[in-house]
Amino acid sequence: MSASSEAVAPARAGYGRVLAVPEFRAVFAAHVLSMLGVIVSEIALSVLVYDLTRSPLMSALTFAVGFLPYAVGGTLLASVADRLPARRVLVTCDLVCAGCVALMVAPGADIAVLLALRCCLAVVAPVFAGTRMATLADVLGDGEPFVLGRSLLRIVAQSALLVGYGLGGLLLTVVGPRHALLITVGTFLASAALLRLGTRHRPARARQPGEPGPGARRLFADRRVRVLLLLFWMPAMFSVVPEALAAPYADALGAGSAGLGLLMCALPVGTVAGELYAGARLGPAARERIALPLLCLTLLPYLGYALHPGLVPSLLLLLLSGAGSAYTLGLDQWFVRAVPEELRGRAMTVLSAGLMTIQGVGMALAGAAAQVMGVRAAVVGAGALGVLCCGALALACRATESRDGADRHMTSG
Repeated sequence: MSASSEAVAPARAGYGRVLAVPEFRAVFAAHVLSMLGVIVSEIALSVLVYDLTRSPLMSALTFAVGFLPYAVGGTLLASVADRLPARRVLVTCDLVCAGCVALMVAPGADIAVLLALRCCLAVVAPVFAGTRMATLADVLGDGEPFVLGRSLLRIVAQSALLVGYGLGGLLLTVVGPRHALLITVGTFLASAALLRLGTRHRPARARQPGEPGPGARRLFADRRVRVLLLLFWMPAMFSVVPEALAAPYADALGAGSAGLGLLMCALPVGTVAGELYAGARLGPAARERIALPLLCLTLLPYLGYALHPGLVPSLLLLLLSGAGSAYTLGLDQWFVRAVPEELRGRAMTVLSAGLMTIQGVGMALAGAAAQVMGVRAAVVGAGALGVLCCGALALACRATESRDGADRHMTSG
């Protein structure tokens, strides 16, 4: 039986079977609301800061300050995801976000207060994301449904980038930034209500009280877990380079604002298409088989920038690269299998925090490289270095492959 034929039967039940789980529907709907809340709040806050300061730098800073706090929250608060019941953590995070946004619209809130509250949102975000990912394994199990559930949440995240910014821009043509922020307070509160009422109480995963340090050491002491974390993080650092340089690249092409919008959308569209195909048409075994080959190929299209492509060929290259990110479905299965259950929330929080942080680093390095060697050369360099890095990580992953099924027992002793 071919790989494609063996995958079709379970795949057709796949996404539908996951969405048929009532608890997952609550988590999914809450994810949609919280993602839209985050995106609209980012847009509204940047506009509000610009209105108050008339400074493009300060407006851009409202986005930039969202990266470093991810690392802080993921480092200092990662243990919360395992030390407290998951539902309590998720609801509390949503309420904290709603409170922070509500304070942003309070009379007299100056720039320093707005940026500090923006940092608070970013500190809470990896704890929420990590706890939610770990909760998926509780709701769906740690097999095929978990992988498809994670895939659906990623698809929502990518789609929210495409839809959310457009909706946020339209919203700001109707209401002012402060009123838009008030609307996001409602989305966070609705998300909290869905999670509180739509998911059941589960005890904390950690079996014994203790400081976060030992758990973190146990997590990073496992070689396979370290390799898998790098497999998630390192390609992301290189993949954001065209996005970070989209504005100067569109200017160099003479594509205008419409071209810039298309360049910004191409990667997310490719990512959604790749995830949907891999999730709907391939079975678990096939997704794991193609994970490492796709990992090694996903950044290869960036080398096409060396040929000085126009707008349409550039969009095709970005679509191909985005579609290659379907390798993450295979990684999801390996990761949840490798991490002990009592460290799952912490591991997912570290994964989320590291992913956001390293994308921020990648954007900064992209700008520095483009300043020295030009935009096209920076993208080509990112592609070349990324392919080499992914190849080395794929070899390292192969070397730890035989331990995949034994990880939990070796790390839980």
